[in-house]
Parts: sequence; C-alpha cells; structure tokens
Amino acid sequence: MTRSTAPDGRSAGPAGGARPGDPAEPYDLVVVGAGPAGLAGAATAAEQGLSVALLDGDAGLGGQFYRQPAPALGATRPQALHHDWPAFAAWRRRWEASGGVHLPEHHVWTVVAERLAGPATGTGGAGWAVHAATGPDGEGGRPEPVRGRAVLLATGASERHLPFPGWTLPGVVGAGGAQAMLKAGLVLPGRRVVVAGSGPLLLTVASSLTAAGARVPALVEAAGYLGYARRPDVLAASPGKAAEAVGHLAPLLRHGVRAYARHAVVRAHGTSRVEAVTVARLDRDWRPVPGTGWIVRCDALAVGHGLVPRIDLATALGCAVRTTADGAPALVLDAGQATSVPGVWSAGETAGPGGARLALIEGELAALAVTRRLRGDTAGAPPGRLRALLRARTRLRAFAELMAAAHAPGAGWRHWLDDTTEICRCEEVTAGRIREAVEDLGAGDARTVKLLTRAGMGWCQGRVCGAAVACLARGGTAPATGGPPLPASPERRPLAVPVTLGALAALVPPRPAPTDTATPPGPAPGATSAPAPADTRAPAPDGTRQP
Repeated sequence: MTRSTAPDGRSAGPAGGARPGDPAEPYDLVVVGAGPAGLAGAATAAEQGLSVALLDGDAGLGGQFYRQPAPALGATRPQALHHDWPAFAAWRRRWEASGGVHLPEHHVWTVVAERLAGPATGTGGAGWAVHAATGPDGEGGRPEPVRGRAVLLATGASERHLPFPGWTLPGVVGAGGAQAMLKAGLVLPGRRVVVAGSGPLLLTVASSLTAAGARVPALVEAAGYLGYARRPDVLAASPGKAAEAVGHLAPLLRHGVRAYARHAVVRAHGTSRVEAVTVARLDRDWRPVPGTGWIVRCDALAVGHGLVPRIDLATALGCAVRTTADGAPALVLDAGQATSVPGVWSAGETAGPGGARLALIEGELAALAVTRRLRGDTAGAPPGRLRALLRARTRLRAFAELMAAAHAPGAGWRHWLDDTTEICRCEEVTAGRIREAVEDLGAGDARTVKLLTRAGMGWCQGRVCGAAVACLARGGTAPATGGPPLPASPERRPLAVPVTLGALAALVPPRPAPTDTATPPGPAPGATSAPAPADTRAPAPDGTRQP
C-alpha cells in the first residue's frame, strides 16, 4: 500500500484515503499509545481505509511490554528478552505497511472536544484535539494539536507501590522498572536481586533477571496462588496462561530460585544503598506474623504489587470508571470498546491489566467498532473473525478478573509501616504525619489528608502514593462489601503529563491591539467634565503625599 505525504512532511495515510493532504484536516482516528493495544488498533483501522495517527511518548513501537534497546546499544537479539515476540513483530509489519502516521516522542497531556470543520461522517461534526509535548523529555517545540474524528486511548498501566521501611533506599526499584532497565538499557539493577510483591509480573521479572545472569535469592509473593483455584472453569478455558506460567517457572527452578508464597518484604536495610531485606510471613489480611522474619542479603530489590490502569486522559474527559477486583480504578467499556463519552474508545490495560494478548484483541475490536461508527455501515472484519475476537476477549477478560482477585492487596499491609516511613516521596510525608492528620485532625479521606500534609502534591501528583494515602486515610479498612481497600478515586486532572507554561500560553489567542491609542476618549456627547478633586494630602518629608 502506498502513502501520500502531507505538506508538513508527515505521511497522510493511504493514497486516496479519508484524510486530505491538508495537515489542518483531522485524521479519522487518533490513537494514543503504541503498545500492543494501540498498535493493533492503529494497524487495523488503517487497513480498513481510515486515516490514522499513532502517538506515543517513546521513540519506537511496542510500549512498555515490548520495550526495546536503543539502536546505539547494538543489541542483536532483542526478541530474547520478550515473551511472544512473533505476535508483536507481525503487528508491527502490518502497521508499517498500512500507510498510517507514527508520531513518536509525543507525550499527550490532554484531549479536548471540539467541533470539526469539513465533512464529519459518523460523528456529527464532533471531534477531538489531542495536545502533546514533544521530544524525548517533552521539552521540544509547541506543536499544533493532532485532530481526529475519533480517539482510541491505549495508555496502558503503571505499577502499584505499597511503601515499607527502607523502600526509598537506592537499589530498590519497581519490578516493572527492573524489567524496563533490562529491556531498554541491557543493564541489571544489581547482581543479587530479591524479587517481591504480588502479581504474575513477578514471575516474568524473576525469569528475565536469571536469564540475564542475575542471582535471585528469593521470589516473595504476598498473595499466593491458591486464589486461582476458586474458578476452575476460568482456568480450564485459558490453558495458555498455565503454559505461560510454567515457561517462566522452569528457568527459576533450574537456577535454584526459592519462592515464598504468603510472604512479603517488610523492611529494606542499608546505608548508601540496599544491602539486605527482611522477609516475613503474612496472615490472610497481609499482616506480618510476629517472629517469622528473617534476613536475605541482596544488592537490589525489585518490588511491585500489581498494575494500575493509566486513565488520566479518560477521567479528564469524564469517562465512567469501575473498580476492579484488586481495588484499582478502570474504565467502563461496551462490547465495542467504547467509553461512556461518545467518540472515545479505549483498549488494553485501561480496562484492567490482562496481558499483551488481550490488549491486541481489544485494540483490533476497537478499530473495527470505530470503522463502523465513522462509515455508518457494517464494514469491517468478516462475522467469523469478529465472533472469534469477542470469544477470546471474554475468555481472557475473565482470567484477568480472576488474576486481579487472586493478588488483591490485603488491608493489613499498613502494619508494615512505622511512623518514620515515607509515604509520599516527592513531598517527604511520613506515615506518622498521615496518621496524625487522620487521628488528631479528623481527616477522613485522601483529599483532606492531601490538604493537611501535602501528600500527593509533588511531581508525580499522587500516582505513586495515592493508593497508600487513601488506605491510611480510612485506617486501612476494606469496604463493607469485602474485598481490598480501595485506592483514591481517580481525580480529573487537566494535565496527564508535565507540560511547560509556554505550551499552555501558546493555546491562548493574543488580545487584539486597540485600533487607536493616540487620543484618549473624551466625554460622551452632551456630558460635562467635572474638575478633578484637589489633592489635600499632606506632603511627606521626602516630597511624596501620604494617603
């Protein structure tokens, strides 16, 4: 398929496609996020004949899941660090042949509804302006917003962090962060790395680290795996997931990695960096069992307690949100991946973390739904293909919900903390200050705690500490209906990523200059001018007059 080129140098989609050559004209679809969901959605929509722009903060395709080393590192086999690389490679080839426009290093900070000029088939003239900061660090020029008739949000997820004493020591990194270091930088966080927290990501991280030459003295899982036995029907419907787990366990057994279920790292020790951790057995509510702790020597700790959907852009638009089985806020989507806001679709981890295969399926489903909406007909995949996608999504979504329930944090994790433990790292707010706000000052929710302590007012805007602050604000109690403690309700932030004041100022049109400033306006016809009142103020010693 050939590509036409717009006057600004960007590819304008398939020759003869829906997007005109004028770059001011909107794309049919703007996709935010080039991970599995966004890549599949963009490629499918472009193959259907839509003009598509794919935006991502990274320079390449793949997102966090398929993060790749920089070309300068000279990696010869980046696929060795990834699971199911052929699926990604196939979608990347489809995208590159589709004629869509890839806009790398575009950090989207807001999406704004607006009326579009020109034809707007299937949208009634409604559209979207997607604003992004450009460059590797988001400090590039001030680009024009990317406009589209529809938007697909495929913004993925971030790690959930539960604080504990010593978690701010150098050498303590997120579990996903350790994997990102290995995939993107070909470096290890240390030579002797404890992997801890909760969730299936730990297996992937531990197996990747051992394959790269690190020693993993302990794999510490807070929740355990017996929770999966509650739904044997879901397990039976997803045999590939069991095979995937076995594939990660095999190298761990081969390297002698010891796994501990229902245990947690409750303290990190060290001076200039982490030197050891305390591992303790947990009760059913994640409280440390007294007298069960022991020391494990290490020079790095990779720790994470599951993933939380990144839905800042969606909540700013007012998209409806639900709570997942592990207490995280996620988007409410219909059968076609549409959000509650017309014209906005979403796919992948934004509906709850479920893995790359599910994200690819949901991205394809979303693109087919957008195509039907914009064209106003039933064009798209053959009915058989559509039914297969829907069945696969239902099966994998059920497994994702089971996974979230099995690894849901227990409210007792707050017993890991002492009063000196920092909860908000940006503002250096300790657990003691938060408890004081709750017990002595009457704060009963995360927002009030934030106002009294500044917890969540730093650079990350509560994305790291929000769940912990919310849990401590309620005394760590679970909802009346049971289940995990809920994190802070998603706030509707106008900015999803940091943006310069210059970029914001550029959005405000300049005021028109006065037409004539040479002669001051005189009195209205027929009006008389009153003399100015005399200045009766006494002069000060320096000659000025005082009021």
